[in-house]
Amino acid sequence: MSAHLTRRLLQLYVGLALYGVSSALLVRAGLGLEPWGVLHQGLAELTGLTIGVVSIIVGAVVLLLWIPIRQRPGLGTVSNVFVIGLAMDATLAIVPRVDGLGGRIPLMAGAIVLNGMATGLYIAARFGPGPRDGLMTGLHRLTGRSIRLVRTALEVTVVATGFALGGSVGVGTVAYALAIGPLAQLFLRVFDVPEKDKAGTVVAGGSPAQAILRR
Repeated sequence: MSAHLTRRLLQLYVGLALYGVSSALLVRAGLGLEPWGVLHQGLAELTGLTIGVVSIIVGAVVLLLWIPIRQRPGLGTVSNVFVIGLAMDATLAIVPRVDGLGGRIPLMAGAIVLNGMATGLYIAARFGPGPRDGLMTGLHRLTGRSIRLVRTALEVTVVATGFALGGSVGVGTVAYALAIGPLAQLFLRVFDVPEKDKAGTVVAGGSPAQAILRR
């Protein structure tokens, strides 16, 4: 296995694991979750399943929705379904709930930064989008609507549904929505893996992540 592929695989799985850790830390902070986390928590409250297991089930269901919109999953897509949920449950089993705003606010802030770093790691590895991101881009392609509009519609829907089921919405939800874009962009630049050309030469500035950042 080449060093280039090894680095990409390492980034993928470290990024996905850290994403699950960051989502669990937002749960422990108790100040509001990221949009899909609100839905996962609400469904967990309804079903009695752990939030990590719910995340896996929802990811699998969303992945099935790729079929009619003709999206093709990659290794990162399938790994996303399982690794994040397992990492969430493992973290929640270890990290206790934090009491007092003096501890909860720094935990929330750290979790959001960690989530941005994790996003940059696994997206820059270029093994395919997560199920939820793929649903967004697939609907964008199918409907012709802007990515921003499709993403907003999806996230408003999942937040409203999750909140109605008992999911946590709060300052953490708002802070996440405002911060995750700039943080993900920053860490995409930090962790970007240069793409190889057909001869196997690493081409600086040639990766999809860099192309996205130049838009």
